[in-house]
Amino acid sequence: MQNNNKLKIIPLGGLHEIGKNMTVVEYRDSIIIVDCGLTFPEDEMLGIDIVIPDFTYLINNKNKIKGLVLTHGHEDHIGAVPYLLKELDIPIYGTPLTMGLLENKLKEHRIPLSCLKVVNQGDRIKLGKFEVEWVRVNHSIPDSSSIYIKSPIGNVFVTGDFKVDFTPISGEPIDLTRLGEIGKEGVLAMVGESTNVLRKGYTMSESNVGETFNRIFQSCMNNRIIIATFASNVHRVQQIINSAEKFGRKVVLSGRSMETMMDTARRLGYVDVKKNTIIDINQMKKYKPEETVVITTGSQGEPMSALTRIAFGEHRKIQATAEDVIILSATPIPGNENSVAKVINKLMETGSKVIYEALSEIHVSGHACQEELKMMLSLIKPKYFVPAHGEVRHLLKHAELATQMGTDPSDIFILENGDVLEFNKKSAAITGSVPSGNTLVDGLGIGDVGNIVLRDRKHLSEDGLIVVVITISKQEGKVVSGPDIISRGFVYVRESVDLMDEARDMVKKTLDKCDRKSISDWSTLKTNIREDLRGFLYHRTKRNPMILPIIMEIWGGTFLSLNLWAKLATNISKTI
Repeated sequence: MQNNNKLKIIPLGGLHEIGKNMTVVEYRDSIIIVDCGLTFPEDEMLGIDIVIPDFTYLINNKNKIKGLVLTHGHEDHIGAVPYLLKELDIPIYGTPLTMGLLENKLKEHRIPLSCLKVVNQGDRIKLGKFEVEWVRVNHSIPDSSSIYIKSPIGNVFVTGDFKVDFTPISGEPIDLTRLGEIGKEGVLAMVGESTNVLRKGYTMSESNVGETFNRIFQSCMNNRIIIATFASNVHRVQQIINSAEKFGRKVVLSGRSMETMMDTARRLGYVDVKKNTIIDINQMKKYKPEETVVITTGSQGEPMSALTRIAFGEHRKIQATAEDVIILSATPIPGNENSVAKVINKLMETGSKVIYEALSEIHVSGHACQEELKMMLSLIKPKYFVPAHGEVRHLLKHAELATQMGTDPSDIFILENGDVLEFNKKSAAITGSVPSGNTLVDGLGIGDVGNIVLRDRKHLSEDGLIVVVITISKQEGKVVSGPDIISRGFVYVRESVDLMDEARDMVKKTLDKCDRKSISDWSTLKTNIREDLRGFLYHRTKRNPMILPIIMEIWGGTFLSLNLWAKLATNISKTI
C-alpha cells in the first residue's frame, strides 16, 4: 500500500448496499472522487435522517484531492456533497442539470457556489495525474454520464448508473461508438453498476411508459388523475406533461422537491412545456377535476410526502375522492414495500382507483438488465472488473456475468467499502483497507449519533423509560424526599398503582441497604438502584425498561426540600 507508483481504487460507499455511492481513484499525489451520495436510514436507525459515507480517508489526504466528478444528479450520487464541502474545499465537476440540482443543495446549506464547474458530455479535463472524460449514457435523469479516467498506470472506466435506450425521451441515445473506442484504447479496470443484474433481457424504453399514460388518459376522461413519481425522473414528468397537453389537461405540481426539480429543469431547458400548461396548486379549484392532472412526490410511501398526506387526508390542498385515478409510477425501493402498500391501501379506502406497477406498465427502470450489462462488458473489455452499486447478491451475479463474457474469475474483485485495490501494469490485488462505513445525520448533528445512541433509542422504543427521582440532604446525607417514580412508555401509571408502589418500596430497600453499608457515592447508588429495580420489574412484567436514576442534593430543612422536590418532580415529569 506504500508503493507510490501504483494506481488505487478505493470504494467508500455503494458496495454491499444500494446508495451512498462514492469511489476514490488515486495515483501518487493525485486523488479524484467519483460521486458522493447518500442513502436513507434502515428501520433500526431510529430518528436518523440520512446516511452518508465516512470521509476520514479524504480528510486525511485532502492535499492530494484534485476534484470531485459526478456521474448524474440522483441523491445516491450527489446527496452527500454539501456535507463533504463542509470538511473540504475542492472543485466539483458535472454536467449542466447535475450542477443545477447541486446548486440548489448548496444554497440550502449556505455553501458558496464557486466550487461548481460545469462540463458537457464529451469534455475532457486534466486533474492532477489524471485525464477525466464524461461519456453519454441513458438513465432516468438527463445528463447522465459514465466517467473515463486515464492514468499513467492504465485507464479506469466507471459506468455510473445507465441503461441502453435507443428511443430516449430527450437527448441522444447512449454513445456506443465512444464506448467501443474506449474499449479499443484499453481499459485496465471497470467499476460497473449492478442494480438490475438479477433481471434478464433488456430494460424497456422510457417511451413505453408514455404510451401507457396516453391509454390511461384516454380511458379516464371523466376522472382527475394523480401521478406519483420520483421528482428527479425528469423524463417521466415530461411524459406526463406530454399526455396532459395532448388531452387538454392542466398540470399541478405537489411536493417541494417536485417543484424545485421542475424549476431547475425548466430553467435549464430539460423540460418542454407550453406556457399555460402548469398551474399553481391554488388555482386548481378554478378547473373541473377531470381537467387537471396532479404530479406529486411520495411514490415510495415517505411519511411526510405529498401522496402520503393525500392518502391519510392530511394534505391541505388535495383530498382523494372516489372519482380519482391515482398512479404510482415507480418501483418500491427495497425496504419501502410496506410503506408503499400502506399508502395504496389508504388510497383505496377513499374509493380511488389506484394503478401501480404490478397492474400496468406505468414504470420502467433506469438501470441496465443482464443483456445491457453484457453489452457494456463486451464494449469496454476491461482487464479487471469491479462490480459495484449493489448488495452482495447483485455483485456476485454481476461477477458471474463477467465470467460468462470471458473475464478470468481471478481478475474480478468483490470489494467491500474501504478496501484498497492496487494496480500496476501487470497485476492487481487488495492490499488493505481505509476507514469507511456510515456517518449518520440526525438534524444538525453529523456523525454524533453512533451505535450506542441507536441502541438506547431502540431500547426506549421497545421497553419505555422509568425515572427514579431521589432528593438527598447535603448536610446530613439522608433521603429527605422520594423516591418518586415516573413512567414513560412502560406502563400506564393510573392503572398500575400497586406496581409503582412496590417499585418505590424496592428502591427504598436498596437505599437502606446502601446506608447500612455506608455507600454514599452517587454512581454506586445509581448502579444499585438500576440493577435492583430492573430485576424486580422484569420479574413482575417480563419487560426491561431503561431505568434512569436521578439524585438531587439540596441545602436547607425538610420543609424547603419538600417544596423544592415538588417543583422539580413536576418539571421532570412534564419534560419527559
